[in-house]
Amino acid sequence: MAYADFRQVPTTTVGGMTLSVLTMDDAAAVMLDAARRHQRGNRPLYFTSANGEVLARVASDKQVAALFAEADQVLADGQPLVVGSRFLCSLPLPQRVATTDLFHYVARLAEQNGSTFYLFGATEAENRKAAEIIARDYPALKVVGRSHGYLQGAELDAKLAEINALAPDIFWLAMGVPREQFFIAEHSHKLSNVGLIKTSGGLFDHIAGKTRRAPALLQKLGLEWLWRIGQEPRRLFWRYFTTNPYAALLILTRSH
Repeated sequence: MAYADFRQVPTTTVGGMTLSVLTMDDAAAVMLDAARRHQRGNRPLYFTSANGEVLARVASDKQVAALFAEADQVLADGQPLVVGSRFLCSLPLPQRVATTDLFHYVARLAEQNGSTFYLFGATEAENRKAAEIIARDYPALKVVGRSHGYLQGAELDAKLAEINALAPDIFWLAMGVPREQFFIAEHSHKLSNVGLIKTSGGLFDHIAGKTRRAPALLQKLGLEWLWRIGQEPRRLFWRYFTTNPYAALLILTRSH
């Protein structure tokens, strides 16, 4: 399905958040079209994603809620949101649009139409390895630059000026929630020649092989969070233990 403008994409409300109703294929096409059409000289478009953790953070933290409210588009990067929408929303979500999968759909299209990428985030080692793998898998893709996500002060300002001069169509920002949202609020005005910023969480860690995706069955059942706890129990157990029940309640009570 083609949309003349990303603002025409239908939306639905899940867990109190307004989400774009798109398939993976359509989400990729919409993103590239929006990035290339966006008038340069303004702030870049800001596309992001929501899962159960995001629902919980937005509902409990007014500052985080305000950051997500500024997004031009929010995609459903969580299978429980998709399942909940099928029972509770008048317009259900057709499928999960996980950024770790979406990137590859966008990359394949970008190879065909010449759209350019910049890869920003993760550690230097993971960012570099991800860039090498992307170059191998998508030889016709134009990646105009890359940087790890731990720059600060004058070094960060200089890097942002360099990125702005390169004027990529899509700036993949991989820092995790809510760090990447704060980054956009503080720095997006310095990237007026960038078409679109897409928040990307652990995208580069996944591409580089540092973290592995859950088996397809667990993803379909909405249990990828359980797989991730198994991989990083010390970092993720308490996060999911506290956010998952609240997210489930939000889906049940704030979806329509």
